[in-house]
Amino acid sequence: MSAQSKEQRCVSLSQLADLRLLREHAYIDGRWCSADNLQAIEVTNPFDGSFIGTVPNMGISETRTAIAAAKKALPTWAALLPQERANALKRWHDLLIENKEDLALLMTLEQGKPITESRGEIDYAASFIEFYAEEAKRMNVENITSHLPGRNMSVKREPIGVTAAVTPWNFPCAMITRKAAAALAAGCTMIVRPATETPFSATALAELAERAGIPAGVFNIITGDPTPVVGELCGNPIVRALSFTGSTEVGRLLLSQGAQTIKKMSMELGGHAPFILFDDVDVDEAVTHAINAKFATSGQDCLAANRIFVQSGIYDEFLDKYAKAIAELRVGNGIEEHVEIGPLMHDRAVGKCEEHVADARAKGARVLTGGKKMGGLFYAPTLLADVTSDMQIYREETFGPVAPVMAFEFEQDVINQANDSEYGLAAYLFTKDHDRANRVSNALEYGMVALNCVKITGAPIPFGGVKQSGLGREGSRHGLEEFTELKYVCAAFKQ
Repeated sequence: MSAQSKEQRCVSLSQLADLRLLREHAYIDGRWCSADNLQAIEVTNPFDGSFIGTVPNMGISETRTAIAAAKKALPTWAALLPQERANALKRWHDLLIENKEDLALLMTLEQGKPITESRGEIDYAASFIEFYAEEAKRMNVENITSHLPGRNMSVKREPIGVTAAVTPWNFPCAMITRKAAAALAAGCTMIVRPATETPFSATALAELAERAGIPAGVFNIITGDPTPVVGELCGNPIVRALSFTGSTEVGRLLLSQGAQTIKKMSMELGGHAPFILFDDVDVDEAVTHAINAKFATSGQDCLAANRIFVQSGIYDEFLDKYAKAIAELRVGNGIEEHVEIGPLMHDRAVGKCEEHVADARAKGARVLTGGKKMGGLFYAPTLLADVTSDMQIYREETFGPVAPVMAFEFEQDVINQANDSEYGLAAYLFTKDHDRANRVSNALEYGMVALNCVKITGAPIPFGGVKQSGLGREGSRHGLEEFTELKYVCAAFKQ
């Protein structure tokens, strides 16, 4: 730890009620592992660069140790009655809720998102644990009507084995529990490699899992450089399934690495969601929805509305009201209750906002509000009007607080534009016309469509996309299936 880092220790850490939730370790086989001879990774607050703590920079050797621990713990955990696994998960859930304020504070300090959003994410994260605690008891045994004489036939789901999760920094708790709760409920063990920027949300989850009585080796946290750690998780044949949330580019790489061991892979990748407003909607309501769809998590969300299509009849009115609403968004330190937009995660995120805005402006887009860096890791909430298909922002996710808006005339035109993307995660559609709602919903090439609403996620729904937005689903009973294999049994009997 540098002298400067020590002097800039984040003062807000003193607000933690339970200091044990800040674990500057990895968690392997029920043991808290410090850096020892390893290089330490410093974690800082994106708001002001103040020092939060360090975690060990682990590599291949430590990852293999975690895999071995998960393998050792697997038979005992898988052999438990489903209700026994469910009880452990329920205790874990309850501890998240009891410690919500501390967990939310840790998240805001390392990730930057507003504290109200962090509290919401803890509830969201806990909901997956609660859901899969119940789902553990419904592992779905199928019966087959035999087509052969003297045979009884059945199909059952069994845990796939040792699993791994590679999770992002934008939702550092929920993306872990959405994967781990499903895997553990199914009877699998798991190794989690959290994002380097946000490890303390992950290690706090491990601390609470330990308190909940989840056995050693069942849930492990490996911190460190992604290249050796994730490379080993992908290439090691003991790991039978890997779940990843992140960019499409990295997803392609992990798929190629996992192919060597024919590993089961589930992927939640890029989004680039279209947001479609027909001119029969209430414009004031539409503005509120567009704020929520674009600027949650400061725009750093795979579900963020990245291409906003507005029918020409309400285009000018919408732009005027949307620009005013964006300009009123409160920017600042996420731990302050009134803040709605926090800092971005790193310089690259700020740079991408600058690049997209500069490109759009050069090609004819109008900047109606924002359009500039605000200092540090802040970028002003921005509205771009008259965006066209030749602009970078039309093709690429910005992952920042920049809203690109474009006009359309006809239904089929906007369907074609919305589908003109390699991505297919989520789409938003607003219209009061019932027939149009059905036609357009059916025509949109997306795994999830939000009709006249923005909030659509939750533990019971199958979250995932089509095309290059991913493989498989998370949440719902389908999320449990990602960590199971089907076994068919054909039993002969004498007639």
